[in-house]
Amino acid sequence: MVDKMGADPKRLEFGWFLPTAGDTTAYGLPSAQVPPSLELFDRIVGAAEAAGFEYMLVPVQTACWEAWISSAMMVARSKSMRMLVAARPSYINPVLLAKMITAFDQLSGGRICINLIAGQSEAENASEGIKWGKEERYEIMDEEVSILKALWTTKGPVNFDGKFYQLKGAQIRPYPLQQPHPRFYLGGGSKQAWEISAKHSDVHLFWGDTYERIRANMAEIKSMAARHGRENEIGFGMRLQVVCRETEKEAWDFAHGLVEHASEAQKAFVKERFATSEANRRVRELAAIGETIEPHLWTGITQVRPGAGIAIVGDPEQCADTLQKFIDLGCHSFCLSGYLHDEEAERFGKWIMPILRERNPGRMAA
Repeated sequence: MVDKMGADPKRLEFGWFLPTAGDTTAYGLPSAQVPPSLELFDRIVGAAEAAGFEYMLVPVQTACWEAWISSAMMVARSKSMRMLVAARPSYINPVLLAKMITAFDQLSGGRICINLIAGQSEAENASEGIKWGKEERYEIMDEEVSILKALWTTKGPVNFDGKFYQLKGAQIRPYPLQQPHPRFYLGGGSKQAWEISAKHSDVHLFWGDTYERIRANMAEIKSMAARHGRENEIGFGMRLQVVCRETEKEAWDFAHGLVEHASEAQKAFVKERFATSEANRRVRELAAIGETIEPHLWTGITQVRPGAGIAIVGDPEQCADTLQKFIDLGCHSFCLSGYLHDEEAERFGKWIMPILRERNPGRMAA
């Protein structure tokens, strides 16, 4: 048995992103694309591990390689990296999912955490045969997480009588290695997502936003968690892009080059395909404000990429300063990405990690 990893909300943790749809230095420019491959994944996971990142976010959109198989491969090919892999409502029977997660947990030595995702795109859900609407998917998610936790913490048969699932005498083997169970992360922007996070999550991950909005959202979710007796259990984090270069000018030059080749058709696809997501709606709202929403917080990537497109842009000190502002607000988990993903991870480990470690003594992994 091991204790649940990172249970102290004051300890800072840093995660990186595994781009299983491929990498790029310029959206819309064919010559800049790096196709997905085992070699690419090895390079990125190895660079992130060497840089001091502790977990790897593995995506699940249609364009991405299958997340569970990719995660299992990469946890076996790395030394310490945890995999943050998605549990999507109604995709996998919850009893089977409970067994998958605990088998992964035991075989990897406790190197798995769970990302709760209801889905950003109604069109994508329909294309994959998911018949439930957004509100129902969150209801299903609530039942599934309740079942997972019951199966992991109950010694003996589990009965469950819900709207979507009914179990009679369910049991699993093995039980989790992490105690009481692997950690749950959730990054939704709707009030329904916040309620699930308040009830179940160890970490609520915000996409980039203004400092004042993050402060207000943290207070609201914490008050929601208090109704479940979890105000001291839930933690908060940020899902952000990073563009760090030796000089601020180099960082901005790369940032603008990253999106300048994107076609209007690509921008329209991103806007329309993910229009029903509250988190994506907020990102578009922020982009309408202008190129930056705070100093060094750039909206440019939101035009060409769905999801968490707000980026920290600057030199190492400026990037560290921006992250420190979120730390000072009370965020302790940072799920980051950048281009190219192996090279940006190396820069972050070399330039930004040391600054943050010096400013936050005793709060970061050695």
